[in-house]
Amino acid sequence: MNERPLDLDLVRAFVHVAELSSFTRAAEALGGTQAGVSLKLRKLEERLGRTLLERTPRLVRLTGDGALFLERARRLLAAEREARLWDARPTRRLRLGISDHTTGDTLPGLLRRLAAVSPDIVFDIRMGFSRALLDAFDAGALDAVVVRREGDRRAGELVRQDRYGWFAAADWRGEGAPLPLALLAAPCGVRALAVAALDSAGIAWREAFTGGSVSSVCAAVVAGLAVAPLAAHLAPVGSVDMGPALGLPALPAARVMLIARAGDAPAKAALRELAAFLRTG
Repeated sequence: MNERPLDLDLVRAFVHVAELSSFTRAAEALGGTQAGVSLKLRKLEERLGRTLLERTPRLVRLTGDGALFLERARRLLAAEREARLWDARPTRRLRLGISDHTTGDTLPGLLRRLAAVSPDIVFDIRMGFSRALLDAFDAGALDAVVVRREGDRRAGELVRQDRYGWFAAADWRGEGAPLPLALLAAPCGVRALAVAALDSAGIAWREAFTGGSVSSVCAAVVAGLAVAPLAAHLAPVGSVDMGPALGLPALPAARVMLIARAGDAPAKAALRELAAFLRTG
């Protein structure tokens, strides 16, 4: 039996690859290179004498041994953090603005990830419309924002492009005009874009539901109340893009941007994790 202790850097690299399903994303989150992460994984597998990951050009997934080791690895890293920070108190605060249209129901997973990798940071989260969040960032009220790129606002780090469509329940059978819509309240950018597209195409519409969050709009879709302009990855399970069938105008893809001002090393590490998570969404 090999009694040498495990190198926690190797274990940390494995957990990142397993949770992000990507060597590239793991390297980004860890602030290293893909080659460096791959080398760490090979060393860990050699140390354990087990194959933890199946690697193909387009897919990374856990083997049976990898799935068993993942929970052990998480507990090991949690114990290491607890031992290292046993008398510490969170002293850093990261004020983060997130557009609801960029995360929706994936927000709990994002927060879980940030809390796991940055336990010494207090996350102050503000949800809102992209335009309002950018204004708050400009005013110094936020340290970083995740927003849809709107108009000529400044460039940031492009983390994803979201495809949009007109989603409704699979059994929705809307007939006649005007088209019932489920929308967020103004000044939502997606609302403005969708309404402008319909008006330009000469398609009559009516507001059948107004929600305060993407989750509430999705609920209206599931309930069969209306059609909603939504990012495809946030559309409710079982819903269908009705755009082609109804002859609705195509909606442009949205660029999801991470915009941040310089921070200390822990804040930068948390933002790397945030960007990596968003790229997997």
